[in-house]
Amino acid sequence: MHDPEILAFLHEHLDSVMHNDLEAYHATTSPDLTLYEWWVTPQRIDGLPFHDFMMEANARRGSVFGAEGKPGGAVRLDLANLHIQRYGEAAIASYTMLLSAETPAGVMVDAHNESRVMVKLDGRWQVVHVHKSPAYNAPHVPPSDH
Repeated sequence: MHDPEILAFLHEHLDSVMHNDLEAYHATTSPDLTLYEWWVTPQRIDGLPFHDFMMEANARRGSVFGAEGKPGGAVRLDLANLHIQRYGEAAIASYTMLLSAETPAGVMVDAHNESRVMVKLDGRWQVVHVHKSPAYNAPHVPPSDH
């Protein structure tokens, strides 16, 4: 059974991203957020401005963060293999995120593995760290240039 408080918070947070809702995103995310977005850059990204820019641009286009679908197309978010670990006022949610989007070619599904670290600060849960990795087999050794 998942911790209902953490599960409700996680859905609130992810809904803010899915709906490009900056106010709700800021209410559920620590200003000192750190994250790894494997498809963007191999370096850590710090703070909220990165997502602020992306969410504002997506809202203007009428599209959803991370979806390849046409603007205004239907999008569905699922969390496969969700596991929540709670340690007092800290929690970790790990899962495979499945983002399905309507496209002119049909429904496309993107998947990646994700962990979100949440801490209760001043009586309110906040996401403080996110780590994403590919949901496919990656080589253990980087390819060499010959």
